[in-house]
Amino acid sequence: MSASDRYNGWTNYETWAVALWLDNDQGSQEYWREIAEEAWRTAKPGEYTWQTQQFEAVSALAEYLEDAHIEHAGERLQGVNDVFSDLLSAALSSVDWREIAKHYIDDVADEIDVEEVKERAEEEAVIAATGTEEQRGQ
Repeated sequence: MSASDRYNGWTNYETWAVALWLDNDQGSQEYWREIAEEAWRTAKPGEYTWQTQQFEAVSALAEYLEDAHIEHAGERLQGVNDVFSDLLSAALSSVDWREIAKHYIDDVADEIDVEEVKERAEEEAVIAATGTEEQRGQ
């Protein structure tokens, strides 16, 4: 896919539109970030080297995103079979769910990594301070 085939930095218009709606509403954004964080924290590397924690987290979140949107579309249409339901189905099938999931996973993974580095630094500072105090008392 060439850069000219992309839409506002996303794979296509459909992917951009879903990502935009997810991020435009604060409640929606917070909900999906929480789901992404859970996916990151629970993801375990797979059997093969390419099945990294990130790959597994993105896969789980992408599946969840797609299932939730398809289910919600089905609830809204409730048995309607017409040109509009066909167009909605076609649009949803064009969404790159993995790309949206990767966007969320990358964000939360970076935040979690920074938090873990800060926690480790604080723990090391406490250990260093405690060790220094113990050495002084001896």
